[in-house]
Amino acid sequence: MAVNGDSPMPLLKKLGGLIAIILGFLITASGYRYGSTEFLTLGIVFIALGLVFLVLMIVRRNQGRHV
Repeated sequence: MAVNGDSPMPLLKKLGGLIAIILGFLITASGYRYGSTEFLTLGIVFIALGLVFLVLMIVRRNQGRHV
């Protein structure tokens, strides 16, 4: 199932990051549309969480490589 390694965790983290970013954009857009500061903040938190997941995946993948 997993390309690199025995566990499917990297794939789940990638999908989780992408889903969090998409969900964050949708929540942020609805918060902007209806003027809700809470939804805007929640959407930005989801976007940041998704970006953190994806950046950590890239950093972990490139940890053993030297440029």
